[in-house]
Amino acid sequence: MLVTTPGVHGLAPIYERIKKILTNAGVELAHFDQVVPNPTTDTISEGTKAALEHKADIVLGLGGGSSMDTAKAIAVEATHEGSCWDYLFYKTAPAEKTLPIVAISTTSGTGSQVTQVAVITNTANRDKSAIYNPIVFPKTCIVDPELMLTLPKQITAPTGFDVFCHAFESILNPGTGAYVELLANEAIRIVAEYLPKVLDNLSDIEAREKMAWADTMAGLCIASSGVTMPHGMGMAIGGMYPHVAHGEALAIVFPACAHFTYNAAIPQFSTIGRIFNSDLCNVSDEEAAEKSCEEIEKFIREIGLWKNLNEVNMLENEIEALSKQSMVLPDYKSNPRVATPEEMLELVKQAYDQ
Repeated sequence: MLVTTPGVHGLAPIYERIKKILTNAGVELAHFDQVVPNPTTDTISEGTKAALEHKADIVLGLGGGSSMDTAKAIAVEATHEGSCWDYLFYKTAPAEKTLPIVAISTTSGTGSQVTQVAVITNTANRDKSAIYNPIVFPKTCIVDPELMLTLPKQITAPTGFDVFCHAFESILNPGTGAYVELLANEAIRIVAEYLPKVLDNLSDIEAREKMAWADTMAGLCIASSGVTMPHGMGMAIGGMYPHVAHGEALAIVFPACAHFTYNAAIPQFSTIGRIFNSDLCNVSDEEAAEKSCEEIEKFIREIGLWKNLNEVNMLENEIEALSKQSMVLPDYKSNPRVATPEEMLELVKQAYDQ
C-alpha cells in the first residue's frame, strides 16, 4: 500500500513514477493519497480502511514526515484492535504483527525514515502525541535528494530547521553520547552552511544532498537519544493549532528556550555558537554560550522563520492552556534546565509576543 499526501504541485510526477515502478514489478498497489500535515487519527483511520480492503501486507510512506508517520500508524492500526491512539508511547506497545514499513523521504527535516516514532494528532482532544516503539522503524528507507528538488521554500525552511532542532536537542538530552554528539554536530554544521544555500537556490543539488544527509544523521540522533523542551512545546502547538507546521512551531519557541537553557549547558551551547560564528572561538565558553542565543536568532531570521505565536493566529486567552499542554509530553523533563509550571507559562508568553 502506497501512502502519500494529495498530488500537490511538484510531487505528483514522483508519485506516478513510483506507482509505475511498483506496477511494472508486479506489485498490486492501493494508493492512499489523503495524508494531511500533522496527520490526524481520522485520516489514519481512513487509510487503515483502505489497507484492510486491499489486504495490504506492507505499507510504503512516500513524502515528508506526515506521509511516513501516517504509514507507520496505519501499519499499527491495520493489525491491532482499536485505534493507533491506543498505542502511544505511554499506552500499550504495538506487537510484532505490525505491517512492515518502507519509507521514501521527499523532504529534509523529520528524519522519520530512520526513527521509531510516528507522530499523531487527535483533533478532538487538541493533542499531539506519538507511537514510540522499535516495531515502527522502517525496514527499508530511500533517501534521494533528487526527490527534494521541487520542494518550495515554505516547506524547505521549516523542515530544514527541524533538522537543526533534532541534532541540537539530541546532544542536550541526557541520553546523548559520543556517537550522538559526533553525528549531531556534523548535522548542525551542514544545516548552518547549506540550508541558506538551498533557500537561495532550490535547485542546488549539492546543497539538497547535504541537507538530506544532515536530516538522516539528525534522525539517527533522536532515535538514539531523544529531544527536549522545544519539541515538547512544538508538539503542543501542533496539537492545538494543526495549521502551524512543526518546524515553524519550533522556530517560534526556540529563542525563548535557548535563553532559558544555555547557562545549564555551556559546552553544548558554546559549541553551537562557534559553529554559527567562528569569531566566538576567541572568547570564553560562557560568553560563546550566551552569544549562541543571538546566533540562533540570526539564523532563524535568515531562513525566514522569525515570527511569534500571535502571528500564527493563536488566541492570547489560550496562553495558559498551551503552557499546560507543553508539559504533557515528558520532553521538557529532558531539558538541561527543567521548567516549572510558572516558568513554562513565561516561556509561552515570550513566544507569543517576541
